[in-house]
Amino acid sequence: MALNFRFAVVSDLHLALPHTIWDHPNRFHLVEVSISAFQSVLEHLTQLDLDFLLLPGDLTQHGEPENHAWLQQCLAQLPFPVYVVPGNHDVPVLLADQQSIAFADFPYYYTKFGYEDPQQIYYIRQLLPGVKLIGLNSNSFNDQGEQVGCLDAKQLRWLEEVLAASSDELIMVMVHHNVVEHLPNQSNHPLANRYMLSNSAELLQLLRRYGVKLVFTGHLHVQDIAYSDGVYDITTGSLVSYPHPYRVLEFHRDNQGKESLQILSHRVESVPEFPDLQQSSRQWMGDRSFPFLIKLLTHSPLNLPLSQAKELAPSLREFWATIADGDAVLDYPHFPLEVRRYIQSYGALAQPNPGMANNGTLTLIDNNSTLLLG
Repeated sequence: MALNFRFAVVSDLHLALPHTIWDHPNRFHLVEVSISAFQSVLEHLTQLDLDFLLLPGDLTQHGEPENHAWLQQCLAQLPFPVYVVPGNHDVPVLLADQQSIAFADFPYYYTKFGYEDPQQIYYIRQLLPGVKLIGLNSNSFNDQGEQVGCLDAKQLRWLEEVLAASSDELIMVMVHHNVVEHLPNQSNHPLANRYMLSNSAELLQLLRRYGVKLVFTGHLHVQDIAYSDGVYDITTGSLVSYPHPYRVLEFHRDNQGKESLQILSHRVESVPEFPDLQQSSRQWMGDRSFPFLIKLLTHSPLNLPLSQAKELAPSLREFWATIADGDAVLDYPHFPLEVRRYIQSYGALAQPNPGMANNGTLTLIDNNSTLLLG
């Protein structure tokens, strides 16, 4: 049966009403634009004929009740359905404190946006005839009360049950933490592993078993599409980080059963506070990049001496902004061969030859592409 629908994805909003903003000298988030940027996006999306909108977590800056309440009221006014899942910033504590809501409170704010049963922090909803969305919770707390990215055993059992009962429908999954690696060795990298779901292999096994091909994630603040043995993990960058992106997607299935997903990425170019947002934001990120770059160069697998890392870091000032942009082409021919090869591995250039600049095959799918799903 033919099937066509259009939807949007906006991730990592980090909404913060002005009086709730607190600063950290090394944060890449430009939360000062969160409200106006989101309003700008909604102004665009309400002009489109959307079937629904997905928000894959980090809706608020630090789980503040006021920010959750503001978003709840905002979403209720939209002309299309909206579905949300919690990010680590939305439920940073198990029990409510002076700043943040309790973990169990989250679904009660969003009963109209997926959580018809607010006693359960994951759900399955009928989007359209023959199309269902599964919203998962990837935020758990270990025995020490620390937040970790993991699907608990009860949720995995529930997931298998609902997948088995929905085998004749198109299933899409939304979860905050990444399920497929978007960065080199992301699952084990000391700086990147916290963005991965710790039991992603178990989840992927379930998704493949039941033919689920599309997963929508956030958390990483990068425009990237990753693929692993039948499953696409489409992660969308943060609305408060360069390049302030969001996506509009169209799913098509013809009468022969051939399926495709067209992806178009957009950016917030300007807000009242920052009329040249793209340039200002890239500058903001570069100004705060040095501590991150030192960690990247001195940690595994490079393990460079601090002196060498300090020498190379200034050349990499725009490294993370370029990755966040998606479809990155990275080459630093003046770098030592090992470092050059490692930096290239973060880009869209497939199998580069370190002896020649940019001679690999470009795989530019992160922003504007059509995925052939079979």
